[in-house]
Amino acid sequence: MTDRSALESPFEGLLATPASRLPYQHDVLLRSYVLRRPTGDVIVYNSPGVSEAADAIRELGAPARLLVNHAHESMYGRPALEVPMWMHGADRAEVGADLEIAGVFEGRELIDGDLEVIPTPGHTPGTCSFLWDDGNHRFLFTGDFIWIEHGVWKAVVLDPALRDSYLESLALVRDLDFDVLVPWGVTEGDAPVFAVSDPEEKRRRIDGIIARVAAGGSR
Repeated sequence: MTDRSALESPFEGLLATPASRLPYQHDVLLRSYVLRRPTGDVIVYNSPGVSEAADAIRELGAPARLLVNHAHESMYGRPALEVPMWMHGADRAEVGADLEIAGVFEGRELIDGDLEVIPTPGHTPGTCSFLWDDGNHRFLFTGDFIWIEHGVWKAVVLDPALRDSYLESLALVRDLDFDVLVPWGVTEGDAPVFAVSDPEEKRRRIDGIIARVAAGGSR
């Protein structure tokens, strides 16, 4: 029997690590996620929770990869788990030696037929979202590119030079077919994942972000 006491399951087949507080915004809780897949489990996001849940993850079987959404995840260093880490090439230099990167993505691609890599630059040049179809749900992992603040989907614009890229990425994601948003972080009190009731709700929420970013806002 696998001891999953360190892992929660917001959806069948999707396991969440313990939450960690963002060092510079303590009301924001970060999590990593284990995707249970016949072709090999994958972890999305690097966070302290991976090390905290390392024994439970090992008991599930060696994960095939850990997918890094963007370079800022390197602030937590290498997890206490042997797993090849992958990220977008545009953020590779910023990570430096803080993470041992096994490979990089350069464009949109499919992993094993069920997990799509979708570059969504804007938060950083190499921010990369991941869309997983497990047969029941289509989970979109957006990192900080789209996160949840007190129930509202928000952006995090850090570099005004990337604003146009951010807007293009938001327009791309607005048209994706997904029904569960899984960001890296949410404010304390928010559910870690957000089930979308219908496609129009998804469009309305992302249109709200587009309007704020287009008007010069950072959120």
